[in-house]
Amino acid sequence: MANNCCNLYLLSSIACQLSGCLSHEELEVLSADLTTLGYMIESLLAHKNNTEC
Repeated sequence: MANNCCNLYLLSSIACQLSGCLSHEELEVLSADLTTLGYMIESLLAHKNNTEC
């Protein structure tokens, strides 16, 4: 549980820093790109797990 809290704290800090130096539009694009990256990694892991059986 403590490890998850550290990750959340780090991500929160990064988000706050980015919001201070990027415009609203830039944050929207970055958010969409990072969401896409997350989905792509999730898909790759699922495919990897299915091929290792």
